[in-house]
Amino acid sequence: MDIHIENLTKNYGFQKAVDHISFDVKPGEVLGFLGPNGAGKSTTMKMITGYLSIGEGDVLLGGKSVRDSGDELKRHVGYLPENNPLYLDMPVIDYLGFCAALQGMNKGEIGKRIREMVRVCGLNSEKHKKIGELSKGYRQRVGLAQAMIHDPEILVLDEPTTGLDPNQIVEIRKLIRELGKEKTVVLSTHILPEVEATCDRILIINKGKIVANGTAENLRKQATGREILKLRIEDGKADDIVHELHRIKSVDIVEMVDKSMNRFEVQSNTGLSSKREIFQLCVQKGWVLSELIPLETRLEDIFRNLTMN
Repeated sequence: MDIHIENLTKNYGFQKAVDHISFDVKPGEVLGFLGPNGAGKSTTMKMITGYLSIGEGDVLLGGKSVRDSGDELKRHVGYLPENNPLYLDMPVIDYLGFCAALQGMNKGEIGKRIREMVRVCGLNSEKHKKIGELSKGYRQRVGLAQAMIHDPEILVLDEPTTGLDPNQIVEIRKLIRELGKEKTVVLSTHILPEVEATCDRILIINKGKIVANGTAENLRKQATGREILKLRIEDGKADDIVHELHRIKSVDIVEMVDKSMNRFEVQSNTGLSSKREIFQLCVQKGWVLSELIPLETRLEDIFRNLTMN
């Protein structure tokens, strides 16, 4: 079941939390939904799930409008809110059974589904405890289990790995990747390495507007616009190497980083790569190319550049 966001807008008084945004998420895709605090992420996710009324525009799930068919569509959506509200006095198994019943699951299937979620979310050792007795990490696992208990076609996860230890984070990332092969997943997080490890595409929102939409690789290309290479070339004089590098047509800028170690930084012309020509130059001159490292723009830098204004 796909998600189609069409000119979505939400105001809180005079503040525009979400400002005419449009995007799509396809089945089998994990979308990383990023933005600073107050950017409009959680508001958008709540409108997708039907937990918050739509201001202007529309949200279509599988071609049906949340405005017109909200109650029906909620059965196809699993939602983990940012603050993960839970009934702390309920044992884990009872709570998951309660959530399954709320979702209208067949009574005969609930027990099997609970056992599956306990296994998938690593809750077996804690399943008989009251939720209030669990650590924050295990509570987060319970939240994930309730979001998936009814096997929804769409999963909306707001900060799903909050409070998890590094081993748990790896496990949940793997789970989300597996789920993303057959479901439509929207994932919000502030942990940027998690986005690259988990998501197929990244959408960045700032002040209610979409400021970037694409894969991590495409966002890096858009941010840099040109290739930057770190080089170390041995067996040649530094000044001679700089002179010859400047003669390569695809090279725009050559900077000597460390003359004593023959280290250089080369920036190629927009849309061009200099790697092959640099390698051929070293072969012709009998120089040893001991380092050739493409410099990638970090996702953190892209995020900051797009959201600091």
